Amino acid sequence: MAKVTASIPQGTRDFGAETVRKRNYIFNTIRQVFEVYGFQPLETPAMENLETLQGKYGEEGDKLMFKILNNGLSDPKNIDSVRRAFESVLTGKSDKDLTMRALKYDLTIPFARYVAMNHNQLTLPYKRYQMQPVWRADRPQKGRYREFYQCDADVVGSRSLINEIEFIHIYLTVFEKLGVNVELKINNRKILTALSELCGGSAFLTAITVAIDKLDKIGIEKVKEELTARNLSDEQVSTIEKYLSISGTNAEKITQAKDLLGSIPAATQGLEEIAYLLEAHSANDKIQVDFTLARGLNYYTGTIFEIKANDVQMGSIGGGGRYDDLTGLFGVPNIPGVGISFGVDRIYDVMEELKLFPEDVHTGTKILFFNLGENESRSAFALMQMLRKKNIAAELFHEKAKFDKQFTYAEKKNIPYVVIIGESELKTETCLLKDIKTGEQKSLSMSALTEMVF
Repeated sequence: MAKVTASIPQGTRDFGAETVRKRNYIFNTIRQVFEVYGFQPLETPAMENLETLQGKYGEEGDKLMFKILNNGLSDPKNIDSVRRAFESVLTGKSDKDLTMRALKYDLTIPFARYVAMNHNQLTLPYKRYQMQPVWRADRPQKGRYREFYQCDADVVGSRSLINEIEFIHIYLTVFEKLGVNVELKINNRKILTALSELCGGSAFLTAITVAIDKLDKIGIEKVKEELTARNLSDEQVSTIEKYLSISGTNAEKITQAKDLLGSIPAATQGLEEIAYLLEAHSANDKIQVDFTLARGLNYYTGTIFEIKANDVQMGSIGGGGRYDDLTGLFGVPNIPGVGISFGVDRIYDVMEELKLFPEDVHTGTKILFFNLGENESRSAFALMQMLRKKNIAAELFHEKAKFDKQFTYAEKKNIPYVVIIGESELKTETCLLKDIKTGEQKSLSMSALTEMVF
């Protein structure tokens, strides 16, 4: 058998124990907040039928979707047919002979599919949270991976802006608990709809939002070039440039938007919704109106969110918004929804760079029992089992060895305490407990050890 170089696909990663514990710290923090706000867990399959996903994320999303090849072709002997099918798939299209499924691109569309399939059994409003990996064929770079986790929370079956208010609280609460200084940006797709109407009609909405969504990455001049390439006139591009130049305080931005967009009904409604959310959080300066925020996904219809860390160079670490007819894509109309997502991988990178993880997050095993011989280890094992029954993580070193070797093992695994039971301790039914970090050591009875809190 030929030797294979050990490797993993580009844009994916292995996670060792230290990393997994840090990630779990983020997951658990987010999960606890979701649960406090009444959200229930949900999981959906890693792959979906291609027709479920395709066309839901705009043309950029379709290009980044990982499509799964069928097990076989209807006519594998027809090479020309196979070649044409592959060429079609490589241009972003699908072919029933090659691709009928895809890895999920996000958690929102699969959630909408789930609601459409189960809406008669769900109690509305239905509040769910979901923590699972998603896949995108993006170019790997810092903070951007091809396989990554999303943590989503959504409410369907309600048009109330109370949901948006709660999501703002959830975002700010989670990042306060994690110690990440953030800025939460909000906009409203109705305002972008009004901008497209001002530029000649809603048919321009997708072209405008896709271009605006790239503003941070490519700059205003490239955005203008892209808009021109999408058949917008110089006058229309100039109007969009004025819109993107809106600045000042939240109140000043809203005033400027009103002046530009006039009395277009969609703009009026969108600005009123933003003002309502700001009033509910009037004492919080972390919330900023950002009319350049577009969230380039086609399904958003109202409020949109994006959250960024202030003290590190990183893209958004969360985002979301309202989608008032997403289940209509699956033949079940009139179930409004709104949701947010946490980008766990980027949050991890931010916390790692800023050294925000607590020291005890590295700890798995709390106590290592030294192995000093057959009788000693038998006694240590019995004591260790008593601690384990009290949910105290403990290990017994696997073989009799020198103290240095066992201490080194404890230090490398960040085990904070060691317990030593030697021949003299066996006779007196005592043990030595040593704190690795401080070097403090004390003798105590075996029964006293089992009563300690670690």
